[in-house]
Amino acid sequence: MNYIDVFLEAMSAEKGRSANTLAGYANDLNHADAAMPNGLLGATESDIQSYLSNADVQPSSIARRASCLRSFYKFLMLEKIITTNPTTNIELPKRAKPLPKLLTPQEIELLLSSAGDIRTSVRLRAMLELMYAAGLRVSELCALPMTANLGDRLLIHGKGAKERIVPIHEAAQHALEKWISLRTPDDSEFIFPSNSAAGHITRDGFFKILKKCAVLAGIEPNRVTPHVLRHSFASHLLAHGANLRAIQTMLGHEDISTTQIYTHVLPEKLAAVVAEHHPLSETKVHNK
Repeated sequence: MNYIDVFLEAMSAEKGRSANTLAGYANDLNHADAAMPNGLLGATESDIQSYLSNADVQPSSIARRASCLRSFYKFLMLEKIITTNPTTNIELPKRAKPLPKLLTPQEIELLLSSAGDIRTSVRLRAMLELMYAAGLRVSELCALPMTANLGDRLLIHGKGAKERIVPIHEAAQHALEKWISLRTPDDSEFIFPSNSAAGHITRDGFFKILKKCAVLAGIEPNRVTPHVLRHSFASHLLAHGANLRAIQTMLGHEDISTTQIYTHVLPEKLAAVVAEHHPLSETKVHNK
């Protein structure tokens, strides 16, 4: 009996998998069956681990193959065709996370300066200043309520209804104050009101203005997104000596591991910090 075909029939009838998904399962399972010394039914945990470790493919493809094999063996266990699942303890190579894209401080300055060429320049300047000054998510920026303005700080309502307070520098404070003094309507609960259903400027609306701003600044538009501004905020702070825990708090990251990606963006800076401050640094020894 061809148990691959039985598995595929079950995935189609019971799980409603699409034709493309079934074709992918078939391709992965037949490839693995041919690669295993004793085929899929005779494969051991070691065989599976070796197959996935030696696969000369992208990590994403290895993860897909592993997922397919897990589903296949889970099915065989449920059908009592096998008594031991060889995929229970398999380990996959870690997938490298793409490094965040950044703008240089000089490009940020160009972007801020170009805001003056936009019709709604005062509002845009305030939005850009706040996003870069506080590392806001675009959703947080667009929906900022008037109650978020604490003068030299912002009260941010982040993911999971969690609040955080982020300090902002004088230039951002001034840009915000200037916009609030001009904005209408005065009775809106949002700092950046609009006629949208939500009552505030939308993510798409800000995104389009930001792209236009990038063109005026002479920066490739594909390099300028709200998230790039947030990444630039964190990376520039780290480059100038900010504590990683402080950056985690300002970004609203629940886990420090999320923030640690910025340490990979600035290896030279971090190496210099270690050389200067670590008690056993050779640099310090040589300078004595």
